[in-house]
Amino acid sequence: MTRKSTVIFFTIALVGSLASCTTKPGLRPGVRASVEVGPPLKAERWKAVATAADEDRLARLGLAWQEALDDAGKTNAADIRREGKLLLPRSALPRPEPTPGSYNCRLIKLGSATPKGKTFETFKPFFCYVEIEDDLLTIVKQTGSQRPAGRLWADDEPTRLIFLGSLALGDETAPLAYGDDPKRNMAGVLERIAPFKWRLVIPWPQSSSKLDVFELTPVDFAQQPQ
Repeated sequence: MTRKSTVIFFTIALVGSLASCTTKPGLRPGVRASVEVGPPLKAERWKAVATAADEDRLARLGLAWQEALDDAGKTNAADIRREGKLLLPRSALPRPEPTPGSYNCRLIKLGSATPKGKTFETFKPFFCYVEIEDDLLTIVKQTGSQRPAGRLWADDEPTRLIFLGSLALGDETAPLAYGDDPKRNMAGVLERIAPFKWRLVIPWPQSSSKLDVFELTPVDFAQQPQ
């Protein structure tokens, strides 16, 4: 073997020896990998209360808006435009929590769940009341033969609260608790759409419409019902 061949052989052997000593980086002895767990999702709280049917209705809120507006737009396009942000699906603002007190409430029904039903229907204003019960806000309709009442739950979407309630009928003095009668359950979202104006949206209500929209505006103290 020549001197040149010996040098080349020695160089290759040295490189191979160094490569064989290389190891993959790993954790130091006594150190364990960990996964940080964030705070619980706000939606988990209301989902633990909501029925599967109502959770499904809320999940299909976007489709309810689309179908209801398509139906109503065929006959009442001018009425829809006149309502402005109230009937615009994506008009929610931050800080959706309403101030406790009396409100003027107005109901608009959109879309028809039956072949011969009305696709746009408005009702006379009525009074409803927002108050605090335990750590949750509640909404109660104070007058009329059908009176929705329910609690508002925080959601992971910061521009809305989740409404879960039931419907009081006739001369009943108090509404049923949510879940006591599935046929009276109500589920929706409460959003703030302007200064001192909110809306409660009920997708796929258990009635003849596809979407119910309640407008809420605060009542002056002098006008509040006795």
